[in-house]
Amino acid sequence: MVDISGKVVPDALYRKVGRRILPLLVVCYVFAYLDRVNIGFAKLQMTTDVGISESVYGLAAGIFFLGYVLFEVPSNLLLQRIGTRKTVFRIMLLWGLTSASMLFVHDSTSFYVLRFLLGVFEAGFAPGIIFYLTYWYPPARMAAAMSVLMIPGPLGSMIGGPLSSLVLTAFDGGFGLAGWQWMFLVEGLPCVVLAFVVWKVLPDGPAEARWLTPAEKSRIAADVTGPETLRQHSFRRVLTDPKVYALAVGYFCLISGLYAVSFWLPTILRENGLASTVEIGLWTAVPYACSLVAMFWLSRRSDRRGERRLHSAVPALVSAAGLAVAALTAQSFAVSMLAIVIATAAMWGSYTVFWAIPSAYLTGTAAAGGIALINSIGLLGGFFSPTLIGYVKQATGSTEAGLLSMVALLLAGGLLILFTTLRNEAR
Repeated sequence: MVDISGKVVPDALYRKVGRRILPLLVVCYVFAYLDRVNIGFAKLQMTTDVGISESVYGLAAGIFFLGYVLFEVPSNLLLQRIGTRKTVFRIMLLWGLTSASMLFVHDSTSFYVLRFLLGVFEAGFAPGIIFYLTYWYPPARMAAAMSVLMIPGPLGSMIGGPLSSLVLTAFDGGFGLAGWQWMFLVEGLPCVVLAFVVWKVLPDGPAEARWLTPAEKSRIAADVTGPETLRQHSFRRVLTDPKVYALAVGYFCLISGLYAVSFWLPTILRENGLASTVEIGLWTAVPYACSLVAMFWLSRRSDRRGERRLHSAVPALVSAAGLAVAALTAQSFAVSMLAIVIATAAMWGSYTVFWAIPSAYLTGTAAAGGIALINSIGLLGGFFSPTLIGYVKQATGSTEAGLLSMVALLLAGGLLILFTTLRNEAR
């Protein structure tokens, strides 16, 4: 990673960093996202087997985020004290066991309890990893790194749809377990194995990376630290910064839209005329495949231009328009599906670039708590949106009104991100 004069070559160095730390984080995040949203497919069988209503499902889908939000900031602050490796190991071990234990759901109470515990045990994973990347990447390179880290969202759904539908149908009745029980087991236990892989190979930061030379470690330290005057935030100051809360509310709106699609897409496709579980699983992969393209293109364009707000806000507004078309054209599968693809890809693109904004703005000791605070407030959208759509669907028999409420939130979120100006958005 050095030229002939012995100087570190930055592009080569950060490619090396990416090859060493990002693949493992991506695999871990794929299972985190998959275990979070796979109840969208379990619902296709659970509603009959367990006897749960649409509103019970919506509340259980969202209650995950209450547990997550309550323990997220403490988890991220603890990460600074005990290190990333121990934190991620603890999170993955406990959430893997809890996710697999979802096979024991037998009524609404056990459904609520296990979903809540899943949120408690996974709390701090996403913001902890985002904060971890600030050890390795300067703000000007953050969007590209985030585009890789955020692959698991759409990838988890893209793989998870066909995988979950396959397990639901192929394993149904095996050893006395229903297909949805097998799904939780098959998709939960790999996290336990990954926890021990993390413990073995993930360094807490560049200083502990044996595959970096002293010169490379020094270059990364200089890049991520930057001018000392830019590193003077405190968590107390973050708690009183209105711009942090504006970002958090904007993120809440984005998350509401993302999880509305994640939790309800299988149901929407069934309402649009698809009867086969396998066919539903295959079609759910399409929006997320397109999302991967949008994420890479937007993040790299954002890094090249050194601009964040427009690259996050405009896609959010596009996603609002797409979701509105999807909600109003349910009678036409082709039009509705195309609109869902556009809306989903735009949401994920906006989401990816969004995290480059607070990662540059929040620095020093405030970064861990501040990123977790924004994520905590935002993730309440993950509780709000499926719960709202569940109650609306039970009351009206249709998801249209619930989806239109998500349109309003995405519109508001895009405008908030657009008009919240921050210094040091990219550097």
